[in-house]
Amino acid sequence: MTGLPPDAGPVLTALARAAIVGRMAGTRSPTPPGARWAREPGASFVTLTDGGRLRGCTGTLEAWRALDDDVRSNVVAAAFRDPRFRPVSRDEVAGLRVEVSVLGVPKPMAFASRAEALDQLRPGVDGVILQVGPRRATFLPQVWHDLPDPAVFLAHLLVKAGLSAGYAGEMALWRYAVTAFHEER
Repeated sequence: MTGLPPDAGPVLTALARAAIVGRMAGTRSPTPPGARWAREPGASFVTLTDGGRLRGCTGTLEAWRALDDDVRSNVVAAAFRDPRFRPVSRDEVAGLRVEVSVLGVPKPMAFASRAEALDQLRPGVDGVILQVGPRRATFLPQVWHDLPDPAVFLAHLLVKAGLSAGYAGEMALWRYAVTAFHEER
C-alpha cells in the first residue's frame, strides 16, 4: 500500500462496521466508489472493544489481497471467529468500538543476542513479529501502552507464541509500523 488518503480512517472503520452488520444480514458491504486506494494490496488488523475491553482482534501481517477485502475478512473473523470470545450478537454491535490498523511492510531485525534485540525495540513505535521454528506471534504497537518495558513486551510475545517468557534460544524478529484508525462515534 503506497499512501493512505486523509479520509482513510472514516472509510475503513465504516467499512469494517458495515461488514459486521452485513455478515449478520447475509450481505456484503460495498467499498465507497471514490476509495480506489482501498483496492490496492494492504495488510490490516481489526480490533473490537466493548466498554474498553478487548472483544476480538484478528489480522494479517503481509499484504496479499486488496485492503478493503482484508479489512472485511479480519473484522468478520474478529467478531465471529476469535477463539478467545463467543461470537458477537446483534445486541452487542451498537456498543462495539472498531479500530483498523493498516500495517507497513515488516522489516527483519538483525541482532546477535536477546539484549541486542531489546536495545533495538522502540516502545510505542514498533509492531513486532516473533518467530521460533513454526511458532509465530505478533503484537501491534498499541500493545506498548500496556507493556511499556521492552523486556516485558518480548517476554509476553514469547508466551503468546507458546514459549516460556525466559526462552533464550534463537529467534527471528521483524518490526513494522501501523497507521491506526479509531471509529468516530
